[in-house]
Amino acid sequence: MKTFTRDLFQHYLLFVLVLLQNVSTISPHKIPRLSPYNKEALSSVSEADSEDLKTYYYRQTLDHFNFAPQSYATFNQKYVVSTKHWGGPESNSPIFAYFGAEAPLDGDFSVIGFLSQIAPRFKSMSLYIEHRYYGESIPYGTMEEAMKNETTRGYFNSAQAIADYAEIVLHVKKKFSAHNSPVIVVGGSYGGMLASWFRLKYPHIAVGALASSAPILYFENITSPYAYFSLVSKDFKEVSHKCYETIRKSWSEIDRIASKDGGLSILSRRFKTCSSLTSTLDLKYYLEGMYSEAAQYNAPPEYPVTEVCRGIDGAQKGSDVIGRIFAGMASYRGKRSCYNMTTRHTQTSVGWRWQDIKLVLKRFGSNIIFSNGLRDPYSTGGVLEDISESILTVTTRNGSHCLDILVAKESDPEWLVTQRKTEVKIMEEWLTTYYADLKS
Repeated sequence: MKTFTRDLFQHYLLFVLVLLQNVSTISPHKIPRLSPYNKEALSSVSEADSEDLKTYYYRQTLDHFNFAPQSYATFNQKYVVSTKHWGGPESNSPIFAYFGAEAPLDGDFSVIGFLSQIAPRFKSMSLYIEHRYYGESIPYGTMEEAMKNETTRGYFNSAQAIADYAEIVLHVKKKFSAHNSPVIVVGGSYGGMLASWFRLKYPHIAVGALASSAPILYFENITSPYAYFSLVSKDFKEVSHKCYETIRKSWSEIDRIASKDGGLSILSRRFKTCSSLTSTLDLKYYLEGMYSEAAQYNAPPEYPVTEVCRGIDGAQKGSDVIGRIFAGMASYRGKRSCYNMTTRHTQTSVGWRWQDIKLVLKRFGSNIIFSNGLRDPYSTGGVLEDISESILTVTTRNGSHCLDILVAKESDPEWLVTQRKTEVKIMEEWLTTYYADLKS
């Protein structure tokens, strides 16, 4: 199997190239779920490509692994196809399949530009598949019904998801008479983990997998439980040690103020919350998410970690710790009349919380918030060096979460352009090998 994987943070943009022949069983574990930074500012795929996308629904099996009567239930799973640049079955032109992750598929078309932008070069079909329990691909009709008890939630796991993808890929090959068209699967973050596991589990279906920012080693007893937030902390410390120290001190200062009579009201006023705080947790989770998001999506030209620290370090003279933290928040989020720190429940927040805690990961501690001392990170589950002759890496000091599979822009830095060229070259090698084997 060949897989690309890339580290989660600004310091490492890497791709793991895995060529494994064996099938292994991997227990699901943890990756963070964050919203892409400034997603609205990203370029979109061309209008012509968007118009070429055709939506289909596959009657998917609820349970791929058991034979109880309820296992034969089905649901409609959404997939979308673009054949605009496809060379067709006569030339055995390839299929690039993008694996949707913990969100509705529709949100990916405007930002995941990799498939559409390489399609002319490879004369490839672009196939996008929605993950079960998200978007329009929800068994039992609604998310509330699907999540209501242990039985209905039990079919919501990564093993079932990649079995879904296997059925749909084979269905699409049959539908378009593409029996000898090679398939390369693509995913980012959790979707990248699925892509890598898919190649391990179904090597007869996919000739390779590109797993962008997929922390495939972020498992207990392999990676330090403090790795993620150690690197978040490291990012801030490298930009500004003063900024980092202010953040570190702020947690105890929040607790100190909250312990006073009317302390939560003081914090609500200082942070301009849209609704009054009932505990410090909403505030802490909001700030923790902001720092993590800034580090994980520390992409050019915004560089959000720098933006946060610019606000903190540049706060009005005489500002206390809370004032400086608020200045950093306002610098990053933009000046607003109030800041909403209440969790908004969506399919992703509900579904990913279930996967996050129960299926994909075990909760790790956040030492940027709760620890006075920081441990050096071992890794965040990304592979930083070759593991074997068949597990290769391409690394860089720069990067941002899933940046390589987002829409390419003229303003992209040279290192990112080079990374994408490296990916394309490796995929060309996969396909060359496949076509040579097919011919022989």
